[in-house]
Amino acid sequence: MPNDTASDDLPESEAEWRERLTDEEYEMLREGGTEPRGSGEYLNQKADGTYACAGCGADLFDSETKYESGSGWPSFWDAVDDDRIESCPDTSLGMERTEIVCARCGGHLGHVFDDGPDPTGKRYCVNSASLDFDGDQ
Repeated sequence: MPNDTASDDLPESEAEWRERLTDEEYEMLREGGTEPRGSGEYLNQKADGTYACAGCGADLFDSETKYESGSGWPSFWDAVDDDRIESCPDTSLGMERTEIVCARCGGHLGHVFDDGPDPTGKRYCVNSASLDFDGDQ
């Protein structure tokens, strides 16, 4: 179930975001960074639970949709709710990709590709540093 208790107290300035986030979270979420392939904390995570935005706490992905894509980043075939993720064209690095961001706080999550498994055919390729994991108790 999506986290409807995420804090409504979002930072209003980049200085406030810097205070709230770790350096790595800030680089990913606010500057659109990418962690090195294979280095993310949640890449090999197998526990049941929910992955939320590290910036605002909004639930984004469920462990039931996580799969081994071989890409080097945590991958999901669906979001908990389509309204939680926004996408936009990304032509940086000489490639055509689709960037995904948290719809609530605008934090950069990663990219989505059309080479994922059924039933959606999507691969949400996400930086671990953009996520917090809440394991089922």
